[in-house]
Amino acid sequence: MVSRRLSREAGHRRKFLAIVDETPECERAVTYASLRMQSTNGVLVLLYVIDTEDFQHFLGVEKIMREEATAAAHAALDAQATRVRQKFGIEPELVVREGSRVEEIHKLIEEDQDIAILVLAAGSGKEGPGPLVASVVGKGAAFPIPVTIIPQTLSDEEIENLG
Repeated sequence: MVSRRLSREAGHRRKFLAIVDETPECERAVTYASLRMQSTNGVLVLLYVIDTEDFQHFLGVEKIMREEATAAAHAALDAQATRVRQKFGIEPELVVREGSRVEEIHKLIEEDQDIAILVLAAGSGKEGPGPLVASVVGKGAAFPIPVTIIPQTLSDEEIENLG
């Protein structure tokens, strides 16, 4: 059960949550969320989740792995934020979390009652749309807010026509 969304109440703005990772399709989701945010006077939230499960396998170097993963997360967020600032002239909120991606997305949605839309991008490779999109389609994630899935194959112009 998700808490009531506040994005329509006075003093609140609808937030679009896009997930940033190392996949090539991530940029598609960020572009679409940025355009939707602009057209609705909303806010863009970019989330990077560091998978801590990998750290458990290498206990001796856990601290170093965590520091490297945190640096990589901030670099990926900074790259997307810079692109969003330059292309759309907006300042996104940047969030880094550690843990299970699905669980951390759920927690952030619960904590920030202005998040109203989750935007994901589907990969177009032979390995499938990606684990997060697959979990949504397979109902494994069952997010408590609407989810928009953007195909990786859409160009910026096509996304602009949709946004």
